[in-house]
Amino acid sequence: MRIGLIADTHNLLRPEALAALQGVDHLIHAGDIGGPHILAELERIAPLSVVRGNNDDQAWAEGIPEQLVLRFDAVSLYVLHDLKQLAIDPRAEGIDVVIAGHSHKPLHEERDGVLFLNPGSAGPRRFKLPVGVGLLHIEGDQFRAELITLQI
Repeated sequence: MRIGLIADTHNLLRPEALAALQGVDHLIHAGDIGGPHILAELERIAPLSVVRGNNDDQAWAEGIPEQLVLRFDAVSLYVLHDLKQLAIDPRAEGIDVVIAGHSHKPLHEERDGVLFLNPGSAGPRRFKLPVGVGLLHIEGDQFRAELITLQI
């Protein structure tokens, strides 16, 4: 199973991001979406799970949760927008992977047996940070992540 990871589109869904996410089984958007049309476009690719970012403060985003717990095969994911607002101990809660956005900085790091991922920003470039998305490959209780820098 391949899970596509995207965050911080800020109302810009690049064709390069859409191309990199083609063929995934599920998509996760980690917030700062920009508008409902972004979600509609992503749903054309695969089923979509999404959390609200700090800039998703308009009426269209009111029903979007601020965090999600998802399970694919035997792997548990915790999704939120800003990692600084993580209010649980992921390891104690049985979470395998924490997925966040907000910083626009790609992150692929293991902490205390939990994988922390940020696909970076797929929308407008911030400073000199790369523009990117991610993939999470899951098979049973095994998983590995891949961060993809988009050539724009």
